[in-house]
Amino acid sequence: MKIIPAIDLKDGKCVRLLQGRKDEVTTYSSDPVSVAKRWVAEGADLIHIVDLDGAFSGNQANIDSIKKIRAAVNVDLELGGGIRDMERIDYLISIGIERVILGTVAVKKPELVREASEKHPGKIIVGIDARDGKAAIKGWVEVTDTDAFELARQMETLGASGIIYTDISRDGMLTGPNLETMKRMVNAVEIPVIASGGISSMEDIRHLASIPGLWGAITGKALYTGNISLEEAIRVAEERG
Repeated sequence: MKIIPAIDLKDGKCVRLLQGRKDEVTTYSSDPVSVAKRWVAEGADLIHIVDLDGAFSGNQANIDSIKKIRAAVNVDLELGGGIRDMERIDYLISIGIERVILGTVAVKKPELVREASEKHPGKIIVGIDARDGKAAIKGWVEVTDTDAFELARQMETLGASGIIYTDISRDGMLTGPNLETMKRMVNAVEIPVIASGGISSMEDIRHLASIPGLWGAITGKALYTGNISLEEAIRVAEERG
């Protein structure tokens, strides 16, 4: 299982939101590039970046910070937040983003997932954020009636190369991931599934690592608070294999 550190960008700063609420912001660094370098130095080979301004508005506002991170580190970057059309997907891949995450648009315009996956095979991931098993969109502001597991199967059919599954009720709360829901998602599809939300301790890493077939786990707040050492988490996850 791969451990993927998260960098959430808002107003050019590295922050975390509590359960996705844009008025519950904790700023951890005004220098996202230094944060990215730190995670690479500690062993990360993939960094998860979210443009929070983009997630709420649909327009990416942190592209300068994203470019600086891309120039500063030599590991793969995956990026989500406000990516709503092919022009933006093409642009992000052209500046060196290896994996583009589609969220709201996957629910609203699933045909874009097919088109993008055909044009950029292996580079399109769908982020499914759910509360009580229902997909949420627009920066988690709007919960739909769409079943998260059915949505994942649809996205696999459309050509998505992976699913990032976030349990909104756990995100940023340091209460531990929803293991049973994560197992259900891994079993629902054949493509890689990445867990996100709620990781608070090394025990959580061990529990996730015990789920057969789980490809990766994204951790953010627990790294920034020091609850988890990235180096230790990577070591524990590698031991599973």
